[in-house]
Amino acid sequence: MDPLRHPDLVEISRTLRHQLDSVLVAEQQAARATMRRRRTMRDRLLESEDRSEAIDITLTTGETFSGHLVAVGADHILVTDLRTETYVDLNHVVSCRFHI
Repeated sequence: MDPLRHPDLVEISRTLRHQLDSVLVAEQQAARATMRRRRTMRDRLLESEDRSEAIDITLTTGETFSGHLVAVGADHILVTDLRTETYVDLNHVVSCRFHI
């Protein structure tokens, strides 16, 4: 009999694999939670830019802009629709709605 195929070793291997898979799932969930807690609005805007998502932005003045997020700078974002480009100062953004 192959010593590596011993029934006890097979069961131990299965148990260890199950435990490692459980630890991996828990670590991935913890990493996702940490990411959600630490990311900033700018981080989410960069993600939106990468995905070319449509976005609705509300400013401190109550004004809203809709379109596609084209660029995220250090202090501004660029939103375009079919006819206009709008540069928005990040300090004036109250909320963003992302169309995914």
